[in-house]
This record gives sequence, structure tokens and C-alpha cells, in this order.
Amino acid sequence: MEGILGSILLLCLISLTYANTSPTIDKLVYQLCEDIPPGGNAFNISATDAETEILTYQLTGPNAVYFHVGENTGIVTVANPLNVPDEFNMDLGVVVSDGPNKTPGQLTLAFIEANNNPPIFQEGSYDKVIREDTAVDTVLFMVRATDKDTLTGGIIIYSIDQVTPNEGSSVFSIVPTTGDVKLAERLNYTSLSTFYRLRINATDGGGNCHYQETNYFSSVVYSFITVEDVADLDPKFLGVPYIGRVEENVLVDTSVLKVIAIDQDIGINDVINYSIENSTPAGLFKISRDNGIISVMSPIDREVVGDTVTLTVKATESNPNIHGILASTTTDVLISILDVNDNVPEFYKCDGSSDALSCERASHFTGEVLEHALGSIYINMTVKDHDKISRTKLILEGTDKDLFSVEPQSTSSDSIVQLLVKEPNLLDFEKIQQIVLQVVAIDEDKPSVRSTATVTISIKDDNDNSPTFPHDTYKLNVSEHSPDGTIVAKITAEDPDTMDQGNITYRLLPDSMRLYFDVEPKTGTIYVKNMTLLDREVRSLYSVTLEARDTDEKPGNTMLEITLTDINDQKPVFSRESYLAFVEEGGKLEVKIEATDADDSDTENSQIVYGIMQSRFSDNFTIDPNTGVLTNRGELDREDLDPKLNGRIELNVTATDKGTPPLFAVVPVIINVEDINDNAPLFEASSYNFSVKEGERGAYVGSVYAEDLDQTTDFNRISFSIIEGSFGSFIIRTFADERGYRGNITVDPDIELDYESTRKQFRLRVEAIDLEQKIAVTTVDVYVLDVNDERPEFTPTGPVTVKENTTVSGVIGSFTGQDKDGNHSLVYELESMKCRCNGSLVSCSWFILDPTGEVRLNLSYTVDYEECDQAVIEAQVVDEFTEKGENNSVTTGELVIDIVDINDNAPEFIPSDSVFVVVSESASKGTSVAGVTAIDGDSGVNRQIDFKVELVQFEDTSNRTTGMRMLFEAVTTQQKDIYVGIIQTTEGLEMSLKGKYLVTVSATDTGGISSNTVLEIFSVDETYKVELQFTRTVAQVEQDRDKIIRSLIAATKAAVEVVAIRDETDDTSRASPITVMVTYFVYSNGTALTSNEVEGMVSVPEHYPVLADLGLRYIGQPPTTVVPVDTLKYVLFGMVGGLIIVLGILTTSLMCTRRNYGRKLKAAKAMNSASMVTSDNQKGGAVVPGTNKYTMEGANPVLNLHMVLDLDEESSDVDKVSLNSLDLSEDMGLPGNHIKTNMLMIEEEEEEEEEENYSGPPAYIEPLGAALAHRGQKRDQPQVGYSNPAFSTTDL
Repeated sequence: MEGILGSILLLCLISLTYANTSPTIDKLVYQLCEDIPPGGNAFNISATDAETEILTYQLTGPNAVYFHVGENTGIVTVANPLNVPDEFNMDLGVVVSDGPNKTPGQLTLAFIEANNNPPIFQEGSYDKVIREDTAVDTVLFMVRATDKDTLTGGIIIYSIDQVTPNEGSSVFSIVPTTGDVKLAERLNYTSLSTFYRLRINATDGGGNCHYQETNYFSSVVYSFITVEDVADLDPKFLGVPYIGRVEENVLVDTSVLKVIAIDQDIGINDVINYSIENSTPAGLFKISRDNGIISVMSPIDREVVGDTVTLTVKATESNPNIHGILASTTTDVLISILDVNDNVPEFYKCDGSSDALSCERASHFTGEVLEHALGSIYINMTVKDHDKISRTKLILEGTDKDLFSVEPQSTSSDSIVQLLVKEPNLLDFEKIQQIVLQVVAIDEDKPSVRSTATVTISIKDDNDNSPTFPHDTYKLNVSEHSPDGTIVAKITAEDPDTMDQGNITYRLLPDSMRLYFDVEPKTGTIYVKNMTLLDREVRSLYSVTLEARDTDEKPGNTMLEITLTDINDQKPVFSRESYLAFVEEGGKLEVKIEATDADDSDTENSQIVYGIMQSRFSDNFTIDPNTGVLTNRGELDREDLDPKLNGRIELNVTATDKGTPPLFAVVPVIINVEDINDNAPLFEASSYNFSVKEGERGAYVGSVYAEDLDQTTDFNRISFSIIEGSFGSFIIRTFADERGYRGNITVDPDIELDYESTRKQFRLRVEAIDLEQKIAVTTVDVYVLDVNDERPEFTPTGPVTVKENTTVSGVIGSFTGQDKDGNHSLVYELESMKCRCNGSLVSCSWFILDPTGEVRLNLSYTVDYEECDQAVIEAQVVDEFTEKGENNSVTTGELVIDIVDINDNAPEFIPSDSVFVVVSESASKGTSVAGVTAIDGDSGVNRQIDFKVELVQFEDTSNRTTGMRMLFEAVTTQQKDIYVGIIQTTEGLEMSLKGKYLVTVSATDTGGISSNTVLEIFSVDETYKVELQFTRTVAQVEQDRDKIIRSLIAATKAAVEVVAIRDETDDTSRASPITVMVTYFVYSNGTALTSNEVEGMVSVPEHYPVLADLGLRYIGQPPTTVVPVDTLKYVLFGMVGGLIIVLGILTTSLMCTRRNYGRKLKAAKAMNSASMVTSDNQKGGAVVPGTNKYTMEGANPVLNLHMVLDLDEESSDVDKVSLNSLDLSEDMGLPGNHIKTNMLMIEEEEEEEEEENYSGPPAYIEPLGAALAHRGQKRDQPQVGYSNPAFSTTDL
């Protein structure tokens, strides 16, 4: 009964198993970048279902919050920012369901590092105190930062971003790799900053994983550096220069002034000690050591020491400086000695010249003066007061002090004293011969202070008396016409002066009397000198002065009255010597002429008849012969007279007596014809024409002339005025002329005429008017003449061109100027010449400016376009004929000279440090293997470059060079101003050559000028070929190609050249696919890695897991030389080997079939036990590799079996794989463990055989539990990659 019931249950379980199996999670370990952002794809869950039903996915566990899975796709995306553990692994629960069945699993996520951590400084700030004398290049301190990232993201570079203040940017430096902060420039506490703030940056090396761009992180920290002052500067005086004052005779210890010095090392501020190093003169002053107060040390007498004293004051620091000495400095102090009034004015006698004057004090002085003499008396007296500021008053004392005065009466300096005679008349030698006076010098500021000197004056005799006569008047008589020599009288004089005794001389005065009488000089005898002149009728009495003179020509006089007795000898005499009469022109003249005769009036000799002597105007007048009345015959006209006569007419009127013979006399009669205003002014010309230059204020224009025929100024005076046409531009002034009057016309001093204005001509109406308003008018035309007063100016000049390197001496351009003035001469002067070189204008001398404005080449220089491409010349134009104002242009002219490039520069290759390497196997036609760059100093088309390969040689490893055919060609491209030549292969390269290609490349410009360079292209031959085997398909390897290359580069640090990717999977076998990637590993210096070197670098634990995950299986050896073999022998060996392999395969198949059947039986037993397990015994946790959890229905999906109904070879592969997974899946998850699979299978088969031979009772109640326990013992080996304590046999 129990057997029947068990069979029924087994059949039910088998039917349920065949109904639907649970999904299988194919992959439990996934790699993903740690920097995947929310929303980014993380990975795809790999799961399958035997019935190929639609699967649904669900994430579980505490880490599920970070991810989101597509319910139907299995695509896992990041839901929230990832919190990656330090060990870079994370467990993630997942449930895969096909509807009725759910398969839970635990995925292990292995995170690939990305640079997502910033560097962190070990300290929050770095504050340092640095002495200012710290040596340059000294390490001040070291900053350290750490970065949790590894690889390049953990490499930290240090830099100083900012220094405050900015002037300190160059003072500090930092070693980028170590963080050592060094002093780059000298510090200075005084002149530079005393405080610096450094902003130090730590930036990691960057890295990326999810993102293409490299991500960098940085952190900053601040360092506060305080500069510590050191004693390295000398002290410094403040407020120099020092000038003080002190009065002479002040008390000792009187303060004069204070000097102040400071320590320039302000951070130390050392105490300053003061001292006096030198004094001129010495010993007068002292200084306080502590406070620098200078005071009087000894009495001071300005008259001894002088007006100034100079001190040299020293300031010394109290502590040694960095050199071990006491720093000090000095300064000069000038002290002025102020004078006080402490000296008495004194008298001196001085001898010698002004250069060598010698004076000595004296109290008695002498002098002499002539009696009655005026002027000064020299007494050799000098008064002095030794005080600097003095006022001395001089007075006289003594009995005769009023006779003299003293000079100067007051003085403020040393002065020579003189006496002046004030009363010369009292100085009479005959009365007094000597006078004694006292000269007193009084200090005006202190009147009680005075000095007295005695002056003795000797009076010298002088001839101060005149001769005197005994009588004042002498009356003498003599007959008229007495003979010559007749003595009239003898009269003498007396003189008390001794020097005049017997030395008196005589003469008669006035001199006219000596015509009649004379005197003997020595005797005083008076006699007749000319008898003819002694006429009583003419003169009956003579009054004569007799003069006596002494030796000094002093005169003495007496009067002589000499009376003549009469005879008959007189002619008529007019009552006047002449007659003057005035009459207006047109008026009536009447003048009475009178004469007398000295003869007896009773005779005819005294009767007189009047007449007019014949003359120019005598016919115009008549005279009555008896009465002497003179009248005019007709009307008198002043203008008929010669103007030179000024209206004067002279007539001679005679008076004749009737005696025999008759005597007559003539008298002149002058008649002045007075002018009246009976004429109007008259211009010399009816019109005048003048010209005047423009721009001259007050310039003379011309003169007009007018005359009034009236002959007196009262009536012929004329004044001119401009009554019309002036427009305020002209004035006229009146001047008397030789004949009439002149009107000078000038430009108004406040007006400047302008030729360039509209008024170039003025018509003036000029009026001439006399004093009684009689008028005449004339016209004056004034023409304005052009004056060169306009500034020249430039006319625009366009740019000109000149080719570089030209030697043409002709004109290449010119300046053109113009001047509004008609008469001008323009010359051109250079202001500046600048050339545009590298975009900046600098002074140059490539051109010459002629005075004519023409510009020529300066043949002393070469015009070079490559140096400068343009010249700008500025010039001034000057008018040499300028008469007024500025003669140069207001603005300068400019001439732009564009320099035209010519092809005069060869192409120039740009040096490069690049090393060119070519993998011969990968090179085919058109493969770029190298590059050159070149520039040409010319411009435009002249700078275009074409590259060409001229020669190809090969230098082997023994340095032997051989010629090659043209294996390379150059392709020319352009990048801005740089031309690039890409060197490409023209055909495939021989793979066996070892060495380098020497490729000669030429660069030629459009002018045919070329340059050459030789490129070294290192050849990597086939011995460096490395074949990498992957357990992936070609398509998968191609898809992961970039990842593989990046991993290989990270492992080898070499460039990876992939030559080919080929499939080497054996189509007849059912093993994993094999793909071979043929590569070369080449460094930038041309060296390459061998297969063994690559294997050693890739095998390190840091890189191998990544490459193993990408399917890397094997690193092959480079190709070897094929050795000829015996084909027939190996054919026979092959046939024998083939038979052995067939036998082995058959044996293995039988064993596998037997083993397969055994597994199915065990699984059937397990199902029997599992059907009795309830769902309450299920636990969560990780899935045992190769099995599935029980479903809630209690089914075990691993029992996907058909063996109960059909246990033969027709069992599906899926079943076999599912069963085999119990043995393989646990270890296949780890790289490298796949190589142990065959050994495990063999071990299991041996164990199964042992079990079949064991006939004892089973050790376990549960058959599947026993099987798992049995396998669990083997899993204790070190090769186990995963352990799952959450799963137990109880669950099963």
C-alpha cells in the first residue's frame, strides 16, 4: 500500500514538474561604474525560462532603494545616488518570475571606481610665522591632502591659486607633487607686505567610468603667513633737515631743538641712542642720549663763534642687528646763533685797501679845513658796533658844535664818519685858528651805552678879503674929443690879506667903457683912449666902474663919474630906435614918426624933414614930411605877403636937418599886417588811393594834406576826421606839416583787417575843418593787401605701398599741403615715424622725408615685411613765408605705407619631440605614420607650403643604412597659419625589418624656396606580435573592443595597435567560442613589448579580473619560424592519433550516459522527499549556485526531468545543463576556475561508482540532502568562490 501511494505521489510530482518550471538567473555577478547617475543604466539581469515565457523582475533587499528594474525588461537603472561601500561590493536581492513561479536570487555588484572624491587636506589651515631674512628656496611648510580614490583619481597636484595681496603672487611657490611651499622671492617687512594669505589648491589626477569626459576634483585650504621683522635696516632721522636757533649768552642747559630717529625695522622698533659726533666749533652743545634733545653746554658769544654752528648727530640702535653690529645713521643739524645787543659802539682808525683793511680803536682824531669852506672834513674815523643788528646814533658836542654836522647821523653797520661844515662864514682864520669837538656814538636801543671821541680841527688861512677903495665915488671932468692918453685921474685900492700886498690889478668896467677910457693895471692911472668917441652931444656923462682884484681874483669896486664939455657936432635923432605898428588886413594904418636934433633949436641945423627910403613895399605907404605921419596908400592883404614874412613889412624912414652939410638919421618902421579868417581849407588832391596789409593793428595807411591860406594858426589850423566809409576800421590823426596840415590815416588799434573777408576795399570821406568851421572834403580809397597769416594744412593722402627689400631711391609717396595765402612756401618736417611690428607701433627709420614732402627709402635700412608690415609717417607742413601767427599746420599729416610681402623666406619646420612608430603588419596603403609641421615667414600666397617625400632609407639595428623605394608620401593640410604634412604609406611594409625608416621630407613654398627635414619612423616588426585569445565570439570582442584596449593600456601603459580579430572556434566541437585578437604594444619612444612582457603586466591582480571578465583566456607567443617537416610521417602519426581519440570519445560518452542516468535517479528520490516539505520551512537568503528556491507550492524547479517516462539519450540538453549546474555553476563564476571543470567531473564520477558499490543503508533520510551534504564537503576547498549559509538541507 505504501508503495502504491508513493508511486502515485511521484507521478503527481512529475506531472507538476512537466507542467511549468521556474526561471533561472544566469548571472549573479555584475560590474558597474560607481558614478552612474540616477536614471542611468546599470546592468541587465540575465535570466532564462525553459518555457520561454515572459519574465518579470523585482528588486529586493536593503539596497533595492538605489536601483529600479524594468519589470518586463530586466534592465536595471539607478534610482537614487549610489552609496558605494568601501569594499566596492554590494548585495542586491532580485526575484524573477514567469507568472506562476518566482525565482529569488542575490546579485553581487562589483563597482568600478570612478573619480568621485575630492582631495581632503589634513589640516584646516596652515598658519606660519616667517622671518623676513629667510633664504629664497627655503621650504616654509608642507601641505598634505588625501583622496579616497585610487589610480589617477588619487594622484594629487598642488598649486597656489591666489596670494593676498596680489603683489605677493611671485613671492611663494609650491612643489606640485609634494606640497612643499617654498619662498620664491625675498621678503621685506618694511617695503613689502607683512602678511600674506595663500589659497592653496589640491587637484586630483581625474578619472572617469560612466562619463566620457574626465572628472577632476579639487579642494582649497588657506595659509596665513606672517612676516617677522628682523634687524636689517639702519635707523632713520625724521623731519630732516634740522635747523635750530639760540640766542648768544643764553644759560647753559637751555634746550635748542629735538631730533627724532626711528628704527626702520618697525616690527622691532629698537631703542635709539643719540650722540654728537662732530661740531664746528666744538664744545658748545650737547645732546640727550635718550630723547635727542640738543641743549647748550657752554656760554655762546656770537661775535666769537659766528652766526651758525653745524652739528653731526648720530643715532644708534641699542641692540645688534643681524650682522652683529649696532646699526646707526647720522645727520647734520644747523643751529643759528641769534645776536643780542651786548656791545658798545666804538671808534676806529682804519688804514690800507678794502682787501687788506687794518683798523684799531682810537679816541682822538684830527682834521683840517679852509676858512669859510663848505663840504666834508676827513678825520679817518670809523664807528663799529660788533652786534649783528645794531643802530648807532652820532651827535656832536663842544662849544663850536653848531658850526658842524656829523654824517651819518645814524647807522646800522660799520660806517665812516665825516664832519660837514654847517656855518662856513664863521670859520675865519683871521679870528680863530683851531676848534675842538666831541663825536658821541650812542646805541639807540640802549641810549645809556655810548662812546666819545675827540676831534681837533685846524682852520687854514684863505684869501677871503677883497680890495677896497678909499671912496665909493670919484667925480672927474674931461673935454670931449680930448687927445688919446690924456690922464683923467690916478686911484688905488687896499687889501688886508698878506698874499695880496702889492699884487692888486685894476681895470675899467664895463668893457664898453674901455672904448673911451682905460686904466693902467698896476698903477690905477685912468686915461683917454679914443678921443673920437668922446662926444658930448652923444653922451655928456660917463659912469665907469674901477675894479681892483687881488691874487685870488677877489674884486673891489668904486664908481667914476666922468663929465664931457660940449662942441657943435650932432645930427637928428629919432625918438625910438624903431617903430612897430599893427593893422588888420583891409584896415587903415596911421603911425606918427618923431625925431629931435641936439643942435641949437633956433637954427636950421635943428629943423627936421621926414621921408621914406625906397624899398619893396615903400610904394604902398606915404609919410607927411613935416609931421612924420605914416599911412598906407591902398588895401593891405596878408595873403599877398610872403608867408615867411609872417605878415611883417619893414620900411626905413629918414629924418634930415637943414644944416650945411645936412645931417640925417634913419629909423626902421615895422608894420605887422594882422591876419583874419577869410580863407577855407583846401585839400592838396581831390582823392587819394592807399593800400594796407591785413592783420596789422594800428598799421599806417596813408596821409592826406590840406592847407588854409590864412597865415596865422588861429585861422589856418586844420583838423581831419573820417565822416564816412570807415566802418570803425580806421582812424585819422592831424599833424602840422611843412606847408599846411597832414592827416595820417591808420588802422584802428583794436581792429585787424582780414583780406580773406568780404571787405577788401574801403572808400573813406575825409573832412578838413578850420577853427571857424570852414570845411573841405576829399575821398580816400583804401585797398587791403593780403598778408601771409593763414596756417597751412594737409590735403588727405591715401596709403601707398612699397615692396620689401626694395632699393629704389625714387619717390614712393608724398605729403601734399595747401595754404589759403597767395604767397607761401611750404616745407615739410618729420614729426614721427613708426612701424607696425607684430601688431604694435614702434619707432623706425626705414624712410626719409624730404622738405618738399616727398618720401623716399632710407637705403641704410632694409624694409622687411616679416619684421614690420606697415609704416606710419607723421609730418608737419610749415610755411616759410608766414608773416604773422603760427607757421605750421594745426594737425599733423599722416602717410600710411603698406609694405608688400615678397617671397624671401624659406619654409621653416617646427621642431617636435614626437617619436613616430609604425607597426609594419598593420600598415597598408594610406596609413598615416608620421607628421611634420612648417611655417613660412611670408604672407598670402607666398606662405603656402607643399610637402613632398624626397628620399626613403632604412637604418637597421646595426646602424646600416640602405636605400628604399618610395614607401611613403606626404599629404599637405593646413591648420590656420601652420601647414601640416601627414606622412602616409604608399604600400604595405615588410614585417621582418628591424630598425627605423629615415624619411627626407621637403617643404616648398609657391616661389620654389624649400627646406628639408629627416623623420625617424621606428618599425615594429612581427616579433613583437601578441595574440590574445578570448572566450567570446568575434562580434562580442568587436563590441567590447574599446573596453579591452583601455584595460590593456591601463595594464601596460603602452599604445595598443590591433592588427586583426579572427575567429578560431572549432566548428566540429561544442566548446566555448575562441576569438584571437592580434595586437602590438608600442611605447611612444619606439620600443615595443614582447608577448611574455605583456603577459607579466596583464597577470597582476589589479588588471586580470577586468580582462578575464571581458573573456581573456590566453596570451599567445609570437610566430616562430616554420621548420620543414616530413609530411608522410606526420600523416601516419595523425591516423593513429585519430583512432585513439575516437576510442576515447566513445568511452567518455558511455561514462557520461551512465552518470546522467544516475543523476536522474537521485533527482527523482529528491522529488519524493521534497513533496513532503511545507512552504513554512522556506527561508530567505542567497540561492545555492546551480539550484533554485522552492516555490510556495513546494515544487523544486531543478527537477526538470523526463527520465521517469523516458530516461534514454533523448533527454533534452536543457535537462542536462540544469543537472550539470549542480556541479559547475558554483565555481564557474570565478575567473580561472573553468580550467578545473574536467577534474571535478572526473572526481564526481569516481564517487558515484563508489556509491553504487556501497550496499549499506543510506546515511541520510533525505536523498537530495545527502547528495548536497556530500558535495558540501568538497566545497570546503579553497577554490570555492561563494558560500551561502542561508541555504540548508532543511529548506530542501
